[in-house]
Amino acid sequence: MSATQYYDKINHLLSDIHATQGSAIEKAGELFAKAILAGKRVYLFGSGHSVIPVLDIFPRYGSFVGFVPLYDPRLMWSNVVGPGGARELLWLERREGYAEVFLQSYPLTAADCMLVFSHGGLNAAPIEVAKIAQEKGLHVVTVSSIANAKVAKATHSTGKTLSGFAEIAIDNCVEPEDSQVDIGRPEKVAAGSTMAAVFIAMSLVAETGARLVAEGYKPVTFVSPNVPGIEKDHNQKVFETYAKRLHDVRVPTV
Repeated sequence: MSATQYYDKINHLLSDIHATQGSAIEKAGELFAKAILAGKRVYLFGSGHSVIPVLDIFPRYGSFVGFVPLYDPRLMWSNVVGPGGARELLWLERREGYAEVFLQSYPLTAADCMLVFSHGGLNAAPIEVAKIAQEKGLHVVTVSSIANAKVAKATHSTGKTLSGFAEIAIDNCVEPEDSQVDIGRPEKVAAGSTMAAVFIAMSLVAETGARLVAEGYKPVTFVSPNVPGIEKDHNQKVFETYAKRLHDVRVPTV
C-alpha cells in the first residue's frame, strides 16, 4: 500500500532529523530565546512551498510573540496559472536583487535572528534574505536539504547555497528528489520536505519556549479557546503585544 510506504518513509525521515539535527535545533532555540529575552525579533522567511512552516510558526496555537513572519504575496502563489500563479512565483524567486527590495520594509537590526526555509537552498530569494540578514548582523539559521546542495550546482552569483550564509545550518535530511513513494514510474510521488520543515519548525518553537520559561520569562502564547481557563480576549491581547513588539524598533545609533 503506497500510503503505508509514505508513512514508513516519513517516520524514518523524522527519526533521522531527531537523531542528527538535535544539537543544531537546540543551539538555534538558544539563539532565539536570547533574542526574545532581549526584546529582539526572530524573523521567519520562506518562498513557494517553504512558506508553509513560516505560516505554521506564528500566528499558530502553541506559538508565542517574538516570532515575526515575513510574507510577500508575490512569493506565495494564490493561483496555479495566471496572476499570482506558480509560474510567476518560480520566476521571481530565482531573480537576484528582489529580496533586497522586499526586506526594505522591515527593521532588521543586529542581534535579531532570521530563520530561512528552502528545501533546495538554491533560489535567489531565500539566499539573499539570509545574506542580507547576515550582513546586518542578524543570527541566521537555515533549514534546507544538505544532500541537495551537494549534488546541485549553485545558481546564485555568490557561488553559495543557502546554508553557506548560516550561523546554524539545519539539515532537513530529505534527499534531493524530495518525493518519497515509488509507484512504478521513473518519478516518485508524495513529497517529504514539507513534513520535515514543519517538524523542525515546531521543534524550534518547543525548544525556544522551554528555554524562555527556564529563564523565568512568560511567553505571550497564542492559545486555543478550547483550553480551560483561557480568557475570551486572551488572543486579542496576543495580537496587541505582537503589534507593540513589531513597532518597537530600537535601532542602534551610529
